[in-house]
Amino acid sequence: MGKIILRLDRVMADRKMSLNELSERVGVSNVNLSKMKTGKISAIRFSTLEAICEVLDCQPGDILEYDRTASPHPAASADGSLPPE
Repeated sequence: MGKIILRLDRVMADRKMSLNELSERVGVSNVNLSKMKTGKISAIRFSTLEAICEVLDCQPGDILEYDRTASPHPAASADGSLPPE
């Protein structure tokens, strides 16, 4: 099984948008967006993805990529958080 790779950092760089600016325009905390940029999340709400795509003028496929050859993220715990690395 592969894994989903987040390419938010690449799209932000292409748009020359800072984390702070994206955070303000989308209404998501810097901490949560930072976790998205580094791939440290296990889920994303469609409403958040829609807002990011609206602000960055992109498609979800510009941000999300599926890699068949990569190992999947470790299973999330019952509360949805990832186990410590």
